[in-house]
Amino acid sequence: MTPTALKRRLSLLLYYYTVLAWTLVSVCGPYCVEAFSSGSSGSGMSGTCTNIHAFGGGAVSAAVTSNHGNVNHKSSLLSSRQRKSASALYMVSTNDKTSKIKEELQGGIVMEGSGDVMDFANVKAEDSRAEVALAEARRNYLESIVVGSEEVNGDDDDDRSGTAVHRLMGINDEVVAEVGYEIGDWIYKDPNFRGEEDVQACAALIRSRYNYLLPSSSSSSSSLGGKEGMDPVTNLDKERYDMILAKAYAESGEVTAAFAKTFYLGTKLMPEEAQKAIWAIYVWCRRTDEIVDAPRPGTQEEANAAMLKDLSSWEVRLERLWEHGEVVDVLDLPLLDVRCKYPTLEIAPFADMVRGMLMDLPDLGQERYDTWEELHLYCYRVAGTVGLMSMPVFGCDTARGFNEAIAREPALSLGVAFQITNILRDVGEDAVKRQRIYLPREDMARFGVTEEQIYNQKLDENYINLMKFEIARARKYYAIAQRGVEMLAEESRLPVQSSLDCYSQILDKIEENGYDSLTKRAYVGKWEKIFTIPFSWYRTQFDLYKMFPLPGDDADKYRRASD
Repeated sequence: MTPTALKRRLSLLLYYYTVLAWTLVSVCGPYCVEAFSSGSSGSGMSGTCTNIHAFGGGAVSAAVTSNHGNVNHKSSLLSSRQRKSASALYMVSTNDKTSKIKEELQGGIVMEGSGDVMDFANVKAEDSRAEVALAEARRNYLESIVVGSEEVNGDDDDDRSGTAVHRLMGINDEVVAEVGYEIGDWIYKDPNFRGEEDVQACAALIRSRYNYLLPSSSSSSSSLGGKEGMDPVTNLDKERYDMILAKAYAESGEVTAAFAKTFYLGTKLMPEEAQKAIWAIYVWCRRTDEIVDAPRPGTQEEANAAMLKDLSSWEVRLERLWEHGEVVDVLDLPLLDVRCKYPTLEIAPFADMVRGMLMDLPDLGQERYDTWEELHLYCYRVAGTVGLMSMPVFGCDTARGFNEAIAREPALSLGVAFQITNILRDVGEDAVKRQRIYLPREDMARFGVTEEQIYNQKLDENYINLMKFEIARARKYYAIAQRGVEMLAEESRLPVQSSLDCYSQILDKIEENGYDSLTKRAYVGKWEKIFTIPFSWYRTQFDLYKMFPLPGDDADKYRRASD
């Protein structure tokens, strides 16, 4: 039997296996979930980027909806007069915030292809309240440090006594509790390490390996990229610093596993180098989120001021890492390594994510979103950006003519799809615990759903129809994203497809819960995710899948980019 025939035979066998697995999931899924479920996917916050996932892709027409997500608009929508009346209850008069977000919307670019995906890279209203406040905090911060001896961190001082806790910026009590120990503390407390000295020497080694040394950096090439006065790095030192970097990567993986279970499962299907790179990116995003969300004492104004000080410091750290290869703590080392290994990785999506976090700030951010376009900007900043961060790591199938520019639309689309899913899953939780509603006012008015109803967690036909409408929108973006899977390097297709498949199932769970996302939380159990992987693999076998699609799959949703 020829290798080609053998491969075809094995593919067919796996196809029949997936059909069997499909049956098992359908019959036994509910029992597996009850007995073995690992709980919800992600940390449960839709407002910020707490469920961060990597890039997948696809494209389909704007009219895509699922069979059980369609809405009968004639019967479910209010009349035009009723909609205008309801809208008046929710639409606020134009003020500084609404005018500034409209200004930012004008800076977005409609991506070619579907016409439904907006690219808001580097878009910001410089004179918005949030931007002005952040710029002022940045100026104050830069003025407070001494050039040449600054510590651009906000971390606790290095304490070698072995008693005090060395708390890294963006690692708060919630993170420590979720992971189970003090993140990054080992390099400062373990007598086998030298704390800050080891961190900086390891960074110097990374820079030297990639010739990453800019004239404006504080480093010195005479010491192999380290700070002036440091001893040359020996081979024994290199092994030691490689071990430190490996440990920092492993710790990043533990943080990812603790906060993003579905995402982490997808990364385990990736090659080791790419897997670690995605962990490093996730941890930076996680820390940014925690800087914004960390509880702070005092009034709201005082809390915002303290947060802006930390966030401006964090942004300066990011810029110096990108421009000069500078690091502050041990968890910066993996990100520096990733930045060097993947030279096409841009700083823009990281900076844009910071803007997304600002949109959640009380008194400074965007309390409500009037239209889908406004919410789209938010989804880009807190989730679409992650797709852009991930693209250089996943790589594209350049042999078939795909590159990052072509894959940009599906990358953004999947981030948007993930964030819409978060928002729909957490409507009740966001309203009760955070006094936040992310659903566009325009959509709520269209279906006759009030804010009071959401805060009171009242499920009715109007809310059900609103959920059907929003779920159809989310599936449209998943479909746009789907076509990008084929654009990826071969080794990246399965992890992205599995993440896409697993996360989109949350929408199915909302439907199974009778569209009640007010009092019930939709989640996909551990065993359901595991059973999904064979299907995801089969969908990446494009030629075979085209001939023998899986039962129940929507042909439009799984169209290939080359079709």
